[in-house]
Amino acid sequence: MTQLDDFYLNQNEPIKGIFLALKEIILKQDNEITNVLKYGMPFFCYKGKMFCYLWIHKKLKQPYIGIVEGKHFEETYLIQESRSRMKIMLFDSNEDLPLHQIETILQKALNLYKSGVVKT
Repeated sequence: MTQLDDFYLNQNEPIKGIFLALKEIILKQDNEITNVLKYGMPFFCYKGKMFCYLWIHKKLKQPYIGIVEGKHFEETYLIQESRSRMKIMLFDSNEDLPLHQIETILQKALNLYKSGVVKT
């Protein structure tokens, strides 16, 4: 088992289930997306460039997807906080994942990389 596998398996429920579901959702968006461990957290890269990551909000204790190039998006469900480049999408552990919103923002982010706005 890898350190990356350990990361997912060592999470407590319901966060473990949310992270595993998000991992599947992210990886199925494009065959060029890979999952690696960077900075102690699961990062997803598109053609080797950091694309998004999973983490838990320190204050709110909620899982989230961090969109590396989030500054390019104005969706109201993305939160910038004090980040200059990244925005996050928080998830409530007591609710179903908003699959359509997740897939929409991931596809928009992928399109940035594919269009050359983000150099791969």
